[in-house]
Amino acid sequence: MRALVKTATGPGLELIDVPEPRPQAHEVKIRVLRAGLCGTDLHIESWDEWAASMLRPPLTIGHEFYGEIVEIGASVPRGSGRYEMAEGMRASAEGHVICGVCRNCRSGRPHVCVNTSSIGVNRDGAFADYVCVPYTNVWVQSEDLDPELGAIFDPLGNAVHTALTFPIAGDDVMITGCGPIGVMAVAIARHVGARFVVATDVSDFRLEMARQAGADYAINVARERVAPYQDDLGMLLGFDVGMEMSGSPEALKELIDNCQHGAGIAMLGLPPEPFPIDWGPVITRMLTIKGIYGRQMYDTWYRMSFMLQTSAELRERIRSVITHRFPAQQWQDAFAAARSGQCGKVIMDWS
Repeated sequence: MRALVKTATGPGLELIDVPEPRPQAHEVKIRVLRAGLCGTDLHIESWDEWAASMLRPPLTIGHEFYGEIVEIGASVPRGSGRYEMAEGMRASAEGHVICGVCRNCRSGRPHVCVNTSSIGVNRDGAFADYVCVPYTNVWVQSEDLDPELGAIFDPLGNAVHTALTFPIAGDDVMITGCGPIGVMAVAIARHVGARFVVATDVSDFRLEMARQAGADYAINVARERVAPYQDDLGMLLGFDVGMEMSGSPEALKELIDNCQHGAGIAMLGLPPEPFPIDWGPVITRMLTIKGIYGRQMYDTWYRMSFMLQTSAELRERIRSVITHRFPAQQWQDAFAAARSGQCGKVIMDWS
């Protein structure tokens, strides 16, 4: 079968033929139909310090995908009714494979498993014709779901996890960083009922995506500051909830400066290196800052599935994040588009 493989240490990837995987007793084999490109994949292709510390080539990469179940391991419970898992069903998958035995797993906090193994990073991934994953990671999708939407459930889960960390219905929300996950967070905040949603970035292309997703204002902070827009919206105190999606120290500073007393800040963006924070306003304004990583298993998955099922408008706003589509054999063009910055989500067609 075809697979996009990190064949050796160093920059680059190769689309090569590899043996088709066979599912173990606890695994499900899925024929990949669509796959989404993630920043993680770009790090792996360029072989930066993080990638060198995490990967042990050769390895098939990729973790955002949607496909068709083609084989089920002997020990996998089939379930029944709405919980059924059978050949022919369409599915996505949670990319974090947990150990099930550490304290966090056994205490009902599997999303912070200390022994997490990631699909496409620590085990063979989904940039391939077929992928095998533990049945507990499989998320069966409805037959009428757009395959492209199914391929981005992993990053959508990041957006939903971040957006729902603090109550936002009726509140004012500021989102820093309008990459695909930040833009999806804009759509979720609008869907859940935030009063005003203001997004910031330094890319006009991505700010326009945020407007399409429902932002009241999308501000280029390379040219303007946020505070005057609060006056335009009639906000007297500042934002109730902040979401930091960029990993930029400047973005976090402006977010803190524009949050009102008692605000909550959810941080998903990973900074490239450590940076200082002025803790004075954090303490004196009694701000709550919470780090977010991945998705809550599997509460986030239920929530994003149900929200998409009940809102055609939300589906369209999430779909608008997908800006580029390539057949799998054009993977180099897909990676180039993802690196350009003039894109949203990039999808590869493996069908």
